Amino acid sequence: MSVFNIGFVIFPDLTQLDFTGPLQVLNRLPGSKTHILAKTMDAVPSDCGLGLVPTATFEDCPQLDLICVPGGSGVLGAMTDAETIAFVRRQAEGAKYVTSVCTGAFVLGAAGLLQGKRATTHWAYTDLLPIAGATYEKARIVRDGTTITAGGVTSGIDFALSVVAEIAGDSVAQAIQLGIEYDPAPPFASGHPDRASDAVKQTVMPRYEKARKAYRAALGG
Repeated sequence: MSVFNIGFVIFPDLTQLDFTGPLQVLNRLPGSKTHILAKTMDAVPSDCGLGLVPTATFEDCPQLDLICVPGGSGVLGAMTDAETIAFVRRQAEGAKYVTSVCTGAFVLGAAGLLQGKRATTHWAYTDLLPIAGATYEKARIVRDGTTITAGGVTSGIDFALSVVAEIAGDSVAQAIQLGIEYDPAPPFASGHPDRASDAVKQTVMPRYEKARKAYRAALGG
């Protein structure tokens, strides 16, 4: 039986939970091998200061069955980096699943992989998806053919569980979910703009304005 190769593209200032959430799930997929991929083997800083160590470079990476691109404040650098975009585009040609979490969708977009696709991303950036060639679909996980995009940050866990269920069956996915005790019961109902109060939204929204302008410019919008 051949190994199912899973690869996560990491870059400076990514949001570590975009990466480590689905990593924790997909690394438990039976018959799989996980690759943590960067331009070099140097440690990569996340946006919260946690250093992440690659297991392979873009050059050394085997053909992936699933490629995942996380998001974070470093997305602008990733989506404008020719080497990163070329790697994502090249791997996507042979992958069974081309995926992103949060604003990692815009790296897929910069690689031309969202053209004509339905997609989602972090709620603060959904209106920018058409500039990347995609049609926004309001959902936590959106699949269009081989492309799967997940919403903001924690939705990466949901996306990963859904992929495990498709590949290995519901019982395997449910066992992984139980093993990591993924049983959300947040103390507040403010995890999405549909439920957050106006006061909370007014506090949070300004944080994203600078990045929104930068993404729009990088995408040519």
